[in-house]
Order: sequence, then structure tokens, then C-alpha cells
Amino acid sequence: MKHIHILGICGTFMGSLAVMARQLGFRVSGCDEGVYPPMSTYLQAQDIEVWQGYEVERLQAAAPDQIVVGNAMKRANPVIEWLLESRQPLISGPAWLHEHILSHKTVLAVAGTHGKTSTSSMLAWILTQAGLNPGFLIGGLPENFGVSSCVTDSDYFVIEADEYDTAFFDKRSKFIHYCPTVCVLNNLEFDHADIFRDLEDIQRQFAHLLKIIPATGQIVVNQNDAALQQVIASGCLTPVMTFNGAQANWQYRLIERDGSVFEVLYAGQVLGQVQWNCIGEFNVQNALAAIAAAQCVGVDPRQALSALTTFAGVKRRLQKRGEVRGIVVYDDFAHHPTAIEATLQSAKAHIGGRGRVVAVLEPRSNTMKMGYHGLALPQSLQAADACFLLQPPGQGWDLQQGCKQARLSAQVFTCVEDLLVALHHELQSGDHVVIMSNGDFGHIHERLLVSLKQDQVLPA
Repeated sequence: MKHIHILGICGTFMGSLAVMARQLGFRVSGCDEGVYPPMSTYLQAQDIEVWQGYEVERLQAAAPDQIVVGNAMKRANPVIEWLLESRQPLISGPAWLHEHILSHKTVLAVAGTHGKTSTSSMLAWILTQAGLNPGFLIGGLPENFGVSSCVTDSDYFVIEADEYDTAFFDKRSKFIHYCPTVCVLNNLEFDHADIFRDLEDIQRQFAHLLKIIPATGQIVVNQNDAALQQVIASGCLTPVMTFNGAQANWQYRLIERDGSVFEVLYAGQVLGQVQWNCIGEFNVQNALAAIAAAQCVGVDPRQALSALTTFAGVKRRLQKRGEVRGIVVYDDFAHHPTAIEATLQSAKAHIGGRGRVVAVLEPRSNTMKMGYHGLALPQSLQAADACFLLQPPGQGWDLQQGCKQARLSAQVFTCVEDLLVALHHELQSGDHVVIMSNGDFGHIHERLLVSLKQDQVLPA
């Protein structure tokens, strides 16, 4: 049994890779500087040995046949320096994935700034319900599957195609390694300021992606996104199918304002309706892309519509975490102004004026901390009736000043405990609290629900 060791194993991508490698019969171990539940216990339950820290001696003693390097690994890390000094062959997670899994599959990739996780989850569920039994790797937890990745004997594999860089020694976007046959392009905005200089820099990576999709493949692109249309115009030999536009192949019409019921049109003809548990017009757009991508591998669109009626959503995407004394608490992954605005607008439409939307935000992404969205962030919060914001340590701009300039009434705090106390005292029956972060936010969701139940804020 070949033994692989994964550096940075507790990240979402690398943890999922570890589980798939175990399913293929590899012996798998790994290490990370942050080893804690739920990922650590999940990996250990899969018979994967995980240890805290990067100890060269321990890695030498383990003597793996191959070492897979996660993109969180940097130069000056002792284990990386040892690998380079000893001339060990380096392979990234995406390269390993292509070599051992994707090169044998028809890959359906979902790329774009927003909606990758939801669209990938919908697409995997549609293919599953159609009997195609796809493998998948998704950067979140689809409720229908209960796992973020799996390998099957199917010819099809659905993957969330991230534009983030591959490894410290490979600065191409991860998705370049996936070589998809079908590629969804949802939308494109500037993000990942720690990696990319500007939007053109990101567009260049998307243009590289298009160049490796075969002429027998298919690109499914958002017609309403100008940045993506520029990428397509730069050169594309693959057939293009459009969605979400006045002249698009695929269109939708909302029946319920919050997106919980909508009808789907192809070439101007109504194919049918979807009534589902998801909310938000952005989810309807994601669904349209998934239906179109599924058709590219032979799934009848009406069968896709039927599958979506049983789609249960994705954790941390306007996920209802609980309700206490008429106060509903949601968890959402939104961390870019466009996603924040869409999330709040969806919540607003969903409650239909039957209460307040209270926004609670931790601006945690590298792009946000660097101040690239300093003006856009306060604007994105305007739909909320009340705002509670965390000013994280190391943020290079003043959140309070930004809100003042945008004339946004918001309470800004420097620690989660103070924010939680103020939030607890502010809330009233009928409020819908939307907590947004791409991190754990000090486990504020659970702590808020407990404090509401006990009518007091308990220490962490």
C-alpha cells in the first residue's frame, strides 16, 4: 500500500483530498499547524493519521512514498526547507488529484468568484438523481451528501474550480490542473488581493483555463457578467452556452420573490417550475447554471428540475442555525461585498417585511483586511435594519470610519465578546440575524443561541 503524506491536511481542499486518497486504497497521513475538530476527528475516523505541527524528524521517521504540498505551505517552513535541501519531488494537491483521479474522468468544473460551492453541489445532486453516480470535490458540505468529497467508479466528476494559486512552487490557479470537459463560469470580480494584482490578472487565469477545454467540450457562461464576456472574447474554441441574460439560451422567471419558486426557460420555451427550500435569486442563477451543465452530459432538463426540488442546500449558505423566542439565527459564508449584499437582499425578500434583518459580519478575508473593499463593504450592508461588525486585528483600515463615510449606521467592536453582549441586548422577537464570515467567528452562532435561551451572555 503506497503511503502519501499531506502537508496542510486540515484545509478543506487537502482534507477532502486525503479522504479520496484513502478511498482509493492509499495509506494516508498528514500534518498541519491547526489540528482541531471537526476536520481532525473527521480525518481520524477515516483511518488517517494526523499530527500537529511540521516536524522534520517525525516526517523522516514516517518515510512516506510521496509528499503532497498544500498551498498554505510557505518557504522558511522547516519541513519545506528540508524537502528542497534533500531534493524531494514536490507535488501539489491539484496535480495529485489530476494524476490519480481526474485524468480518467469527464470533469465538470464550476468556476467564478461567487456561487461555486452551491452550483457544484446542485450539479452533483442532479447527476446523482439522474443515476450517473458522479464523484465530486466541493469546498463546502452539501446537505444531500453529508460529505464534501467522494470517489466513485462513474465516468463523471464534479469539482469546485478555485482560482486561488496551486502551491508556493506553482502560482497557476488550481483549476488549470483540472482539465475540464464542461466548465461553468458563474461570475467574475476582483478578489484574493494577496494573490492577484487586479481583475485583469484574474481574467488572465480564466483565459488560460478556456485554452485547455477541448473543442468537443462545453462552456456554460453567465451572459450578464461583463468580465466573463471579456474573457470569452479574448479567444475560445469551445462551444459556449449562455444563462442568465436577455438573449441567453437559459433563462428563469421568479414566481415567488424570494426565489423559492421559479420557472426555467430554454430558448424562450418554459420547461417547468422548481419549488425548493433554497432562498435568494442568486441561488436561482446557480441552479440555472447547474441545469445547463447537466444537460451537457445528457441529463434531461426536466429531470434536473425534479432533482432540484429535493436539493437540501449547503451548510453555511443562509443556513438556519436555530430559533429562540422568535429570533431566527442564520449562518452564511459571505465575505465579499457582492455576496454580502445578495445574502441580505435574499433574507429581506424571504421574511417579506415580517421582521428586521440584523447583519453580523466578520470581514476576515485577506482582500477585506487589506482594504480593497473599504468603500463597497458599507454599501453592501445597506439592506440590513441593524449592523454589528467586528474589526479584526491586523486590518489595515478603519471599519468605523468607512461606515461613517458611507452613512451606514453600524456598531463596530474589536472583540467577539463585546459584540455578542451588545447583540444580545439589541435583539427582539421577529428579528432574523444573518451572521456572515468565512471563518468560525469565535463560534458566535452557538454562543448567541445559548445566550438567548438562558437570557444571559456566558463567557467563552
